[in-house]
Amino acid sequence: VQVVESGGGLVQPGGSLRLSCAASGFTLGDYAIGWFRQAPGKEREGLSCINSSDGSTYYADSVKGRFTVSADNAKNTVYLQMNSLKPEDTAVYYCAADRKFATIQSMMEYGMEYWGRGTLVTVPS
Repeated sequence: VQVVESGGGLVQPGGSLRLSCAASGFTLGDYAIGWFRQAPGKEREGLSCINSSDGSTYYADSVKGRFTVSADNAKNTVYLQMNSLKPEDTAVYYCAADRKFATIQSMMEYGMEYWGRGTLVTVPS
């Protein structure tokens, strides 16, 4: 089981990026995918998750209304569309997979099984 993030980069404040989480070794429909980020000197933060079993999505308050998570089961890929980016969004972004149904709370409390290596997003001030 493997997940690999891509799509990070440098973007100006107010700009947009779309991150991808490519899954291999498992069927996306059987797993939940979560997005996290960790900024230098800060704790890891759970941002969003999608449960392919029923299509449910969850968002942290810090990104609600700006970030959108979606899944393309045919491509076995989950996306995180990030709009209206701010300097405080600068962080390494990770996706993770778990066989259990996920919410923001469960992601943070119990963690997830399989993690990618992350992709860096930089929004300069």
